[in-house]
Amino acid sequence: MFSSRAIIRASRGSATRSIAVPRVLSSSQSRSYATPAVADSKPPVALFGLDGTYASALYTAAVKSSSLDTVAKAMTTLESVYSKDAKLAQILLAPTLTTSDKSQIVAELQKSIGAEKSETVKNFLETLADYNRLNLLKGIAQKFGELMSAQRGEVELIVTSASPLDNKTLSRLETAVGKSEYVGQGKKLKVTNKVNSDILGGLVVEIGDRTIDLSVSAKLAKMNKLLTDTL
Repeated sequence: MFSSRAIIRASRGSATRSIAVPRVLSSSQSRSYATPAVADSKPPVALFGLDGTYASALYTAAVKSSSLDTVAKAMTTLESVYSKDAKLAQILLAPTLTTSDKSQIVAELQKSIGAEKSETVKNFLETLADYNRLNLLKGIAQKFGELMSAQRGEVELIVTSASPLDNKTLSRLETAVGKSEYVGQGKKLKVTNKVNSDILGGLVVEIGDRTIDLSVSAKLAKMNKLLTDTL
């Protein structure tokens, strides 16, 4: 897990100091993230938002440095770190972090995600620190995951239920959806089960940009509307 105690001490100690001006990027870093991507390093899908822009830049840099698998693993671990350490997002949002504080954060992050030997990840984290964008890391990691899914030919299948579904049920859903017109030829399904007690029962199935609402709450809403329109 991310070791936040040392960084918390650093951020507290910096509370009375002025915000440090980010360091100027080195020429090698500028080339990594500013040079237009060549055809084979172009991200497989277009992403939007600032986190999507950074995720796309990281993907291009990873392909160019032949470290895509290593970077992908680091980003997946980073998402896990965020879910396990609730204080991390708060630390990265601190407005009083100095250059020294951010360097320590980058070092801790590298250690936590096992990326000490990845020059691409190191340069990327330093770039984010330089431009005060470390608070975007969670979104960047999630968007990078979308790029990797597209690169692997995966189609995301999100099944929302009122309670967790067992593996047998998820497997049956995956098989059924995999044979449907919603999944293109040669594509692989990436199944995720989300739990939302508000749907009361049934399922909400999301495939790419399509949503099939079979929830009890949706049926009740339709029934209420029918009764309201009738009365």
